[in-house]
Amino acid sequence: MKEDAVAFSAVAAEVVSSGPTLYLVADTSRSASFRGKLKRYSDVLLSGLAVALLSPLLLVISILVKRSSPGPILFVQERVGKDGVPFPFLKFRTMVHNSDDAIHRQFAAMFINGNEKETAQDNVFKMTDDPRVTRIGAWLRRTSLDELPQLINIIRGEMSLVGPRPPIAYELDHYQPWHHERLRVTPGLTGLWQVSGRSNVTFEEMVRLDIHYINTWSLRMDLEIMLKTLPVVLRGTGGY
Repeated sequence: MKEDAVAFSAVAAEVVSSGPTLYLVADTSRSASFRGKLKRYSDVLLSGLAVALLSPLLLVISILVKRSSPGPILFVQERVGKDGVPFPFLKFRTMVHNSDDAIHRQFAAMFINGNEKETAQDNVFKMTDDPRVTRIGAWLRRTSLDELPQLINIIRGEMSLVGPRPPIAYELDHYQPWHHERLRVTPGLTGLWQVSGRSNVTFEEMVRLDIHYINTWSLRMDLEIMLKTLPVVLRGTGGY
């Protein structure tokens, strides 16, 4: 496991040191089509199994969220999926109901535009000491358990277990043309940058890792990323 982590860190270091001129090379072969179908079947099977096994935990979290503050259990947000198609992104609610998104809009703009180096230290789009976050919400975010409802997104085909994280529509206003390459594939619950050993990534580093994943994707890579996700989550350095 230690050797694998070193290997992932080496890949990350090589990718993020490259320039932004990374391009997606489409593989239209029958092999790619078969692998894509196999990825989809694996997503449905593993997500369905996870929902069944984690149903007691999902019930407990639902009760805790409901009791933590007034409002719905789930937070539904429009995110941008494959080829720019929007979809309803699901999370356990971690903030007070009807929270203003102005804080996040400002944070995202600074992070994407590279105007604030310190934002990289908060993990991508996860702001520390956010006054809108409830006590149970802070715990859910720290453990990434707030992301579990996205298993439903995966079963519905809107997301995959592994892939680039889906952006919010207003974040695209700050994208450079090459940043849109990360929208060429189905977004994921976890991805390469989360397990690369680089928890303090800049936005451009994150995009380069996403594009590297797209260009070198394999079922073995997906399996390795999934196996490495659990210890990353336990360390509290996971998704957003």
